[in-house]
Amino acid sequence: MTRATRYPVMVHGFTGSSASWGPRLIDGLAGAGLTPVTVDLPGHGADIGAIDPARFTLAAALERVGGAGAWPEDLIGYSMGGRIALHFAAAYPNRVRRLVLESASPGLVLEAERDARRRSDDDLAKRIEAEGIAWFTEFWESQPLFESRWRADPRDLARQSELRMRNDPRSLAAALTGLGSGRLPSLWHDLDRIGTPTLLLAGALDVKYVEVAERMCAAMPAAKLAIVPGAGHTVHLEAPEAWLDAVTGFLTA
Repeated sequence: MTRATRYPVMVHGFTGSSASWGPRLIDGLAGAGLTPVTVDLPGHGADIGAIDPARFTLAAALERVGGAGAWPEDLIGYSMGGRIALHFAAAYPNRVRRLVLESASPGLVLEAERDARRRSDDDLAKRIEAEGIAWFTEFWESQPLFESRWRADPRDLARQSELRMRNDPRSLAAALTGLGSGRLPSLWHDLDRIGTPTLLLAGALDVKYVEVAERMCAAMPAAKLAIVPGAGHTVHLEAPEAWLDAVTGFLTA
């Protein structure tokens, strides 16, 4: 019997787009018999230039993801995209066959944490609009969270920076204030009800998200953990072959 074609839906992170995954990953997935479908989150990619606050809500983001697949499908999300993907799986458990979360978190538990993050994101959003995209790109890429990204292929880094520079500062500001972790509800207390088979990916150098992934794995009944040596937050960029091995092995098993 011929196995039906699978169309994993891929959701990028903040400042990214459907193009951010790059041909190496898309071709690698295709080589494993998968046909990836990429999504642009509100304010990113094909949606650059959008500033209407109504477009930057969790419901709007979930609608964007839901419109990409012929469900049930597999769902892959990185960072902010992983958080959105987790919310999608929680809201529509029968529409996700398997879930891959790379460097993703269920959110902030305490209201005080969310309030502090909202204030921080609002301040950064104002500065993005005031300083412009060149300033923000340099600021974003210099954060300690992305320190290990320099392990990636220089050509891939240059491509990511070039794609990031295409963003509209107003759209990024709107995405940050509407879809940041301070705005979205926490899913920590709902993890035990998410029965979708899930792969939690984290880079060994990204200590914070390794801990998050370990906690998530302990809470989710059908989750497995993959820690990638020599990689940080952007596993798919820093260790693409290891990312492909883990993801294709999980989705095609």
